[in-house]
Amino acid sequence: MEIRKKILKNVKKIVIKIGTHTLVSKAQRLQARTLDNIIQGIAGLKKEGMEIILVSSGAIGLGMLALKLSNKPKTIPEKQAVAAVGQSRLMQLYEQYFARFHIRVGQVLLTSEDFNRREQYLNIRNTFLNLFKYQIIPVVNENDSVATEEIKFGDNDTLAAHVANLIDADLLIILTDTEGLYDRDPNKYQQGNLLHLVETITPEIEKHAAGTGSEISRGGMRSKIQAAKIVTQAGGAMIIANGQKHPLKKICSGEILGTFFVPRENRLSARKRWIVSAQKRVGAVYVDFGGKYAILNEGKSLLAAGIKGLQGKFKNGELVEICDVNGHPFASGLVNYNYEELNQIKGKKSSEIEKILGYKYYDEVVHRDNMVLGS
Repeated sequence: MEIRKKILKNVKKIVIKIGTHTLVSKAQRLQARTLDNIIQGIAGLKKEGMEIILVSSGAIGLGMLALKLSNKPKTIPEKQAVAAVGQSRLMQLYEQYFARFHIRVGQVLLTSEDFNRREQYLNIRNTFLNLFKYQIIPVVNENDSVATEEIKFGDNDTLAAHVANLIDADLLIILTDTEGLYDRDPNKYQQGNLLHLVETITPEIEKHAAGTGSEISRGGMRSKIQAAKIVTQAGGAMIIANGQKHPLKKICSGEILGTFFVPRENRLSARKRWIVSAQKRVGAVYVDFGGKYAILNEGKSLLAAGIKGLQGKFKNGELVEICDVNGHPFASGLVNYNYEELNQIKGKKSSEIEKILGYKYYDEVVHRDNMVLGS
């Protein structure tokens, strides 16, 4: 397990995600002692010079507490109303707990739409960097009070992963009420084994993930595996650990606690991290076997010659999925030609583009520098 210690000793930027059940018990009581321990741990890491963002669930859970609701609201307007009540209480809690350590906090509420436009994405990044400058810990949550189904992340595990990519974090820690990822659901099987190290997220690893959470939480182990894929693909590490049992200092020191996901060797560029984090693909490009092989195995760009079909009415510069002829996505990227132009040049050699269109922007339909592999 030396790889864990080796990676963690160089960590400077950390995103810490607190799950709903770490804040609010299944009996719907505030977990005050757990919260106090976590805040103390964050204060200790900050004192060591770490830059930290806290992504916190719990707005709906705290709203239910305040309104004395025993069942989670079902409709979107009801959820938004309860979240509006709970979010103010969530921030009051963090202000109160962090004040003991003379640390100020700032609220940042996001939806997936904030990550789709690059200019907006960069503005959010600059907000975080300036909060760091003023020694403020950003407290991030999904903007449940305004988010509709079309612009929701769906769970804060995914949100935390994209925030980690946004600031180029070295580590994402997801604090939950379980020890980590098991090879079997520990709620169903007594003989499940905790996986302490995951070097590659294989289909087998994904099968180990359980379903969603309970009355007051949205995520489950499946969403945490998806978060790990997003973070490790960009070059960051991730840990799933029990926030009720294990102090942050021990988790970050390299002790074998929870499940550690090893990052890929090469970190993605800032532009590619945005491509990973953008939620909206406005279309799809279908390529033949030769094109897929060249992209996946030879590090090539996508050329018009390999394109067999298109989906969607996308513009030049927009983000599309790159799929094989069977419809399986294997990459995403920014297109250099719109769908009308591609309809004319698909299957053609790059040397023929100018003759067909009367002009040529690039030889490549999607340049390798504007492409990220993975579904």
